Amino acid sequence: MVTINVAVLFVVVVIWRLRRRTQARSRVDEKLTVVIVLALGVLIAPTPAGQGILNFLGQLASGVTQASR
Repeated sequence: MVTINVAVLFVVVVIWRLRRRTQARSRVDEKLTVVIVLALGVLIAPTPAGQGILNFLGQLASGVTQASR
């Protein structure tokens, strides 16, 4: 039996949806993509990879703020 991680499935769906041309998207299609990306974020956030991304973005934001001073 093959098991599929839901987060990996969401990544595939997001990549597939974002590869479409912008002109071919309707507002409903764009809203659905946003909902899928938010759900992916909720799934990734508690994982070690999500925590690493959070730490990286925090350091990046801190560096940008200090550079602007």
